[in-house]
Amino acid sequence: MTKALEGVRILDMTHVQSGPTCTQLLAWFGADVIKVERPGVGDATRGQLRDIEGVDSLYFTMLNHNKRSITLNTKTDKGKEIFTKLLEACDVIVENFAPGAMDRMGFSWERIQEINPRLIYASVKGFGPGPYEDCKVYENAAQCTGGAASTTGFLDGPPMVTGAQIADSGTGLHLALGIVTALYHREQSGKGQRVLAAMQDGVLNLCRVKLRDQQRLQRGPLKEYSQHGQGIPFGNATPRAGNDSGGGQPGWILKCKGWETDPDAYIYFITQAAVWGKICDAIGKPEWKEDANYATPDARLDKISQIFDTIEEWTKTMTKFEVMKICNPLGIPCGPILSMKEIAEEPSLRETGTIVEVDHPTRGKYLTVGNPIKLSDSPSDVKRSPLLGEHTNEVLSEVLGMSPTDIADAKTDGSIGDETTASTIAAQ
Repeated sequence: MTKALEGVRILDMTHVQSGPTCTQLLAWFGADVIKVERPGVGDATRGQLRDIEGVDSLYFTMLNHNKRSITLNTKTDKGKEIFTKLLEACDVIVENFAPGAMDRMGFSWERIQEINPRLIYASVKGFGPGPYEDCKVYENAAQCTGGAASTTGFLDGPPMVTGAQIADSGTGLHLALGIVTALYHREQSGKGQRVLAAMQDGVLNLCRVKLRDQQRLQRGPLKEYSQHGQGIPFGNATPRAGNDSGGGQPGWILKCKGWETDPDAYIYFITQAAVWGKICDAIGKPEWKEDANYATPDARLDKISQIFDTIEEWTKTMTKFEVMKICNPLGIPCGPILSMKEIAEEPSLRETGTIVEVDHPTRGKYLTVGNPIKLSDSPSDVKRSPLLGEHTNEVLSEVLGMSPTDIADAKTDGSIGDETTASTIAAQ
């Protein structure tokens, strides 16, 4: 079986998280991703949040698997020449520089089209065209401008960002889909095109149910929100809803046995109308099935808080996993709050490749996230991240056909840096 994107070559000019998320996903599917880094410096995340001195950080390694790294100074004449040849030899260039950076390098979209009309030019930016298009954006700022923060948290508290990297990694995933779509289009048109994924747009796409609720709010209160049952009036914008379910079925996070000492001894529980009778039986309230005050979803709306308090008295007598064992056979939707420790130690996630152990020449073994998308006929493996400039000589000779003398000259004038390979580390 061949990999799905085998034969596609990506020129990876990305750094930090959003761009590397995109190119790593393409690399997992078999694309040859050539990561271009500054000689002697590399991606800034190589040195950020280090837990082992002098070793690439987990921040870097977990975002740059399956790639080849070359070092290149695009400010020298020779560096620009090499970069131009790489543009000619690649199918896609991906960048997440500050607005205008590629233009200042002398490689505008118009210039890139002249060099290689089939090349797809993909970018992550903070904003699309408009008043903020020249502004730099980072994860939490994008969560705020995309609508996530204003709708996250509790009603009586401040806006809150989520621990899920929905702006950086989320936009990287959007960009990867755009690239694959543009590659498919090129098969018919023969031409490359620009692909833009703005972080504000990506966050908003993931917040669409809140935009849905903004429009519903204009026609009356959002009855499935717990504040409605508590008699709290709505304002003119979609409110923060705590742990309310966004799907129209009331849901909440409830305490389980051990919650006093375990911060993750909780379960998310949904009182889905279709299994209301089974919920009543399970929690010891069979009379609610026939009681007019509880029998229908509308009748329960003003009692949601009381209902969840009653269910919580039941869940507190069991661990979150014991609650799951009872609820799952009954079709009652619920999910335990899993800590990162529990996720890291879950055998089934190792078996499916969702969590992968990787061996690194300087770091040793570490855990990382594997490809979340599984294809039945196209394998996807996870290989370690590259050392800084590890593949410079290999790429320049194999992809560009440069001779050892040309490579040595480029190294002498500072256009490329010294390679750091696994074999040189082993020799040391």
